[in-house]
Amino acid sequence: MSKALLLQNVRPWGAEATDMLIRDGRIARIAQGQAADGADTEDGAGAILLPGLVEAHTHLDKSLWGMGWRPHQAGPRLIDKIDTERRLKTQWNIDPHRQSMRQALLSLSHGSTAIRSHVDIDTEIGLAGFEGVAQTRDTLKGQVDIEIVAFPQSGMMSRPGTAELMETALANGAEVVGGLDPCGIDRDPKGQLDAVFALAEKHGKPIDIHLHEPDELGAFSMEMILDRIRAHGMQGQVTISHAFCLGMADRARAHGLMERLAEEKVFIATVATPSRPVPPAAELRERGITLCAGSDGIRDTWGPYGNADMLERAMLLGLRNNFRTDPDVEHALWCCSYGGAEVMGLEGYGLTEGSAADLVLVDAEAVAHAVVAHPPRRLVLKGGAVVARDGQTLTEAP
Repeated sequence: MSKALLLQNVRPWGAEATDMLIRDGRIARIAQGQAADGADTEDGAGAILLPGLVEAHTHLDKSLWGMGWRPHQAGPRLIDKIDTERRLKTQWNIDPHRQSMRQALLSLSHGSTAIRSHVDIDTEIGLAGFEGVAQTRDTLKGQVDIEIVAFPQSGMMSRPGTAELMETALANGAEVVGGLDPCGIDRDPKGQLDAVFALAEKHGKPIDIHLHEPDELGAFSMEMILDRIRAHGMQGQVTISHAFCLGMADRARAHGLMERLAEEKVFIATVATPSRPVPPAAELRERGITLCAGSDGIRDTWGPYGNADMLERAMLLGLRNNFRTDPDVEHALWCCSYGGAEVMGLEGYGLTEGSAADLVLVDAEAVAHAVVAHPPRRLVLKGGAVVARDGQTLTEAP
């Protein structure tokens, strides 16, 4: 257990400056003018204190970070990206452990203390991606929490044997059952969704399904997911990622879907992509639907963008939803912190006494300013221990 630590002159979520005493990995006391009493001290110099940021949707096994610049090759269709990625994994030696270490430490340097990563499982690569990211999860335990989604990137019904590989991953430590475009990829929505929910029920795991399908096709798949949530009693255990259909032009149809999402307590994950319709953050908030966010791919074979900075992602989420007032910009950050923590089921998350001391210190005038400026993180704590300082992790990336 880390030594007691006193953070002096910090502003939790932009509030008045105070001191925060951390003992046994948790926030023990928040009050001005505390004495150190043998604890180590850090002068916050009036910086804003945030809970550890949450990267709730990414792909740690795929990043090209640290491998030098690689010209982008993938074609425009989803299947083109999947096929190109499968080919380049071998040609470019995209080692899942090495690359997931690099991206996870990059995330940590930016203040993310929890990550949900979708990890490819298919009949060509088998469990190599899962095993590599699981090794990273174990190596970085105590610095960043990594949750693995067993993800059938190439399909389940269209690639016999994938469901069995996913079952093996779930039996060996994958925490979440993944799915992907049951119509567009597998062309068998009933088969895929039945298999996904059966795996979740058998292993007692939550679900996170990529749903890129647009408009009415996406709405059809979403309704099939909602029907199974009701039938299996899985309210509050299912995330739908991307959910582009919620941004469809037919707003009455989208509103009807959102009402059902609220009834079944479904979580929505977004990456605030500028190239597709996205779930409307304000409309989800009005209905009490939790929205979390993530970086998706970080400089991978799908695209050259990304840097794993969830403060910047909050800015992109705000821009994509036309958020301009401070409270709205703060809500974008809420999605990248508290929203992600709710989706991942992080216990003791927050900035109150008794909460886990997973914290980020940012030099900014206000919370909204931290989002739009996203300066280097002054300090990152995990369980009360310093794991990054001035934008650099204490652990060196491979």
